[in-house]
Amino acid sequence: MKFIKAQQAKAYNIYKNTKLKLLKTNAAIWYNKVCRTMGLQPNYIPIRINGQTPRDKKTKQKALIYRLNQEIKYLYQKKQLLNRNFYHQHLDATYHYKGMWQHALKEIDKQNNKYMESRYKTLNKKLDNLKKQTQ
Repeated sequence: MKFIKAQQAKAYNIYKNTKLKLLKTNAAIWYNKVCRTMGLQPNYIPIRINGQTPRDKKTKQKALIYRLNQEIKYLYQKKQLLNRNFYHQHLDATYHYKGMWQHALKEIDKQNNKYMESRYKTLNKKLDNLKKQTQ
């Protein structure tokens, strides 16, 4: 992508980074929802309860679900803020590009999709490892 002005490059990079943050947040929401439905404990949520009685296991599962719900709520709030910023960045970049913005969007989408494919592969590997650990 060739830029004419520095403002174009700035708008392009801010838009691209904001969109990437939004896509990463969507991936994190997906990962947490899958963990919640499968009853898996992600490695970044340390919940330790002493004991092996059924009551202890049930308490641990309830604490895990509560923690995942809190994480999902936080991620949705973050997503809402990013969507608002994304909208404003889109308008700003459209102003700076004056009719050529759709071509820049194609390039940004291509780069971000390539990155997110590897991101989802990594998340699927993490899910597979968590499934193996719980079995």
